[in-house]
Amino acid sequence: IDRPLGSAHPRHPDMIYPINYGYVDGVFAGDGSEQDVYVFGTDQPLQTYTGKVVAVYHRFDDVEDKWIVSLNGEDISDDKILGEISFQEQFFYGTICR
Repeated sequence: IDRPLGSAHPRHPDMIYPINYGYVDGVFAGDGSEQDVYVFGTDQPLQTYTGKVVAVYHRFDDVEDKWIVSLNGEDISDDKILGEISFQEQFFYGTICR
């Protein structure tokens, strides 16, 4: 987790993360960087995580997708996903894939 819940975006300090956000070490995305993930299942800031990918937010106007990870493996509704990730994804056009 490189942007824990409650932290500010490194280039946009007014953007505060309402959810833990990080990456999968050793798995590379379309942009050549490690695969980004939104981590659901806790209201506490994390440093590391283990979970299950339950959905993917596919950006139509970008080269990378965001994995939706559930710490406990439980399914997460599309409405809950969109509500939690909209702070950042509102700037992109995308959809949830399962």
